[in-house]
Order: sequence, then C-alpha cells, then structure tokens
Amino acid sequence: MKLFAGNYQKAFNLEVAEAMKVPSKPGILLEQDILHLPDPVQKYLRYTAAIGKERIEHIRLEFAGKFKTDPERKYANFKSVQYNFFQHPTRLFYMKMPVMGIPCFGLHVYKNATASMKINLASLITVVDAKGPEMDMGETVTVFNDMCVMAPAALIDADVKWQTIDSLTVKAEYTLGANRITATLYFNATGQLVNFISNDRYLSSDGKTYSNYPWSTPVKEYREFHGRMMPSYGETIWFMPEGEYVYGKFNLIKVDFNGK
Repeated sequence: MKLFAGNYQKAFNLEVAEAMKVPSKPGILLEQDILHLPDPVQKYLRYTAAIGKERIEHIRLEFAGKFKTDPERKYANFKSVQYNFFQHPTRLFYMKMPVMGIPCFGLHVYKNATASMKINLASLITVVDAKGPEMDMGETVTVFNDMCVMAPAALIDADVKWQTIDSLTVKAEYTLGANRITATLYFNATGQLVNFISNDRYLSSDGKTYSNYPWSTPVKEYREFHGRMMPSYGETIWFMPEGEYVYGKFNLIKVDFNGK
C-alpha cells in the first residue's frame, strides 16, 4: 500500500502502538550504575538530574522550528512528533511542514537496526523513499544522538566504547546490529553537553544519491522538563565544502518519559 500523507500519520501511530507492546518496568538509576562511564559523561548525567529517577525506556518528544531542504531555499516552519524506544532501539519521527507553500509530510522509521525515510508532497507525490546501508548507518547516528542529547540516562545500557579525549571531550563508538558509528561529544565546565559531531551520516535529497559530510548538533538553553535538565534548542548542521549548511532549528516543546 502506498503511504499517502494521511496514511503517514496512521503508519506512525501503528508503529508507536507496536513498539509500546514491549513490557516496561523501569528501575531507578543509581549512582553506581554510571561509574563505568567516562568522567565527563558521568558529570553530564548528574547535571541532568538523572540519578535517583526512573531509567528511561522510551521518550516522546514534540518539536517546532525551522527547516529547509536545500542550502539555497528559505526556512519553513515545521512541527514534529517523535518516539524513541531504548530496550529494542527504535526511532519513529513524523514531521509536517510546507515546502514552497505545498504541504509536506515526512516519516522516519528506524527499527531492527534498519532505517527508512519517506517524504510526500500535497498528499499525492512521493518525493523521497529512502532506504539502504547509507540510511541504516546515518540513522544509527541519529539514534545515538537522540540518546546523548535527549535521554542520556539510556547510555548506561548502550553498546558504546568510550575514549576520553580531555575533561570536556569524549569519543564514542556505538554499535547497533550491523551498524557501527563514531561520534565526538563536547561538554562545558557546567556539565552540559554542548555539541555532537559525527562523520558517519549521509545527506540525500532524493533517497537515491548520498553524500558524506561531517554532521553536527550544537545544543543550548537547558531547561527543566519533569525534573530533568534538557537542552530546549538545537540545530542540525552539515559541514559541506562550500560552508556550513544549517538545515534545522529545533525548539523542544514537550517531553514525556516512559509514557508519563
């Protein structure tokens, strides 16, 4: 069945319902649970007030902001809803925005270490239907980025090999299924994560051709959400040969942890 715009929302809801079937009994995150992590990551978890709270098994996020699909285009306003599940790593992302005045709908699905991205214009034309090894690798970066930025408590159980660069910088090698990616995390003296850079993500405008550029997600404006400190603003940036391409500006609107 072709997924026209109305069905993107339905498909997203069905994927969420399926992921929710996994039993969830989160325990409490204790100080001793984080001691295997590098010192900058431990400090970050303490800053975010993760200790003494439930471990995060899934998270729901709502964003609003500005997005563009080409460096030469103007930004368009968007709204998105996203779920991340960490027991069986799954990322579900649904976005609505206008492109040149035409309604655009996007659906990202990552599960079983496999990714797909579909984008539809005007409920009629599928402009992107992306899948394959580049998508799998690139969205594994996104899954790890979400964990680091939005749900760092989930890092304690992730398959990560850590390397401490200095007191404010760590390198991570994250493995999920057949995908192995690396990223560098940058912190400030307060303990906040301020940037995440990876060379393992791919840019594609059509889902057929892919280009590999460094990818960065600087974040700031930490606020309290349900007793946890989280960045409320972030950007997504490609470092292209001709310069930085800031394609997304994200404002965090709402967060729910473990369905609460």
